[in-house]
Amino acid sequence: MREFIPPAARFIDLPAPFTMRRGGKLAGARIAYETVGRLTPERDNAVLILTGLSPDAHAASHPADTDPGWWEAMVGPGKPVDTDRWYVICLKSLGSCKGSTGPASPDPATGEPYGPDFPDLSMEDIADAAAHTVRALGVDRPACVIGTSMGGMSSLSLLARHPRLARAHINICGAASALPFSIAIRSLQREAIRCDPHWNEGRYDQADYPQRGMFTARKLGMMTYRSALEWDGRFGRARIASEDHGDGNGHRDQARCALDPAAGDPFGHEFQVEDYLERHARRFARRFDPNSYLYLSRCMDRFDLGESCGGTTDEALARIRLEKALVIGVETDILFPLRQQRQIADGLAAGGTDVTFLAMDSPEGHDAFLIDTARFGVPVAKFLTTL
Repeated sequence: MREFIPPAARFIDLPAPFTMRRGGKLAGARIAYETVGRLTPERDNAVLILTGLSPDAHAASHPADTDPGWWEAMVGPGKPVDTDRWYVICLKSLGSCKGSTGPASPDPATGEPYGPDFPDLSMEDIADAAAHTVRALGVDRPACVIGTSMGGMSSLSLLARHPRLARAHINICGAASALPFSIAIRSLQREAIRCDPHWNEGRYDQADYPQRGMFTARKLGMMTYRSALEWDGRFGRARIASEDHGDGNGHRDQARCALDPAAGDPFGHEFQVEDYLERHARRFARRFDPNSYLYLSRCMDRFDLGESCGGTTDEALARIRLEKALVIGVETDILFPLRQQRQIADGLAAGGTDVTFLAMDSPEGHDAFLIDTARFGVPVAKFLTTL
């Protein structure tokens, strides 16, 4: 169990104690962030990006870290979020394992990772930590808050809990509450992790890590991040060639061969789509803390903007005060379906916000904003030029 901190991450300390909405307090907590671009003397050109569950604060390459970021095609000089004009702040959510304080972080009282002793996490806690971070950076009112996926949830909580914090908002594949299907999927992901005997009630370490549980959780996630249309077009019924199980140097991957029908397992991986999910799971599992996955996943399930603010979800959205908003959804998204983005747009408009709503027909599903940047880049760039 360890944190996975981007090399160029910087940190803002949260107030001590930091009181959590559902009970419990944190001492010595911090938020990891990175910035790209230059802040104007007037401090009026900041754009805050709140991420989904798994990305870190490294949204784009910059001199301190030249590796491509998770949104490299969208953020940078001359790109849709143009850092020649905008000062981009990307921060990682409280509760994660990517530098911000979470279950993998050391508890100051013991020196050991919090693990399952980390306080109950809410979207409101993530929002409050983000608000403190922005203000600590000397930005009283960002020009725009951009939230993607889970970041769309935390953005709405931020804007509702901290009135007039930003002038504008871009919500991409976000939601104002969790739907039963999404809750069910995330419940199965958590169950897969918790049923792995190596999870050990959250008291694992890197040597004794719930790898198979994390593999299954990630595969379930990947299945919902994309659409059936993309799976059909990309893989069809193509099968795995026997040489695909090698490492390129004539050596067989024993772990994967154990799943190969030719190696004696009649129910092992046979189709390319199975192999794709396995490879993605292997790349992800050891780079994300299982307890953080559990906490953030449960936090998403419990989020309901109306419940948080009092009243209905539509009423809570209408009380958010913004000058302008761009809300984008994807017609093939099954995890955060299009009706949720339409609800956000309608609710913000009811409160007087000038809203642009776009329904993308991208085949990539929920992850389209990470992949189909040719479609997403144009409206994002156009919207930002109007601020």
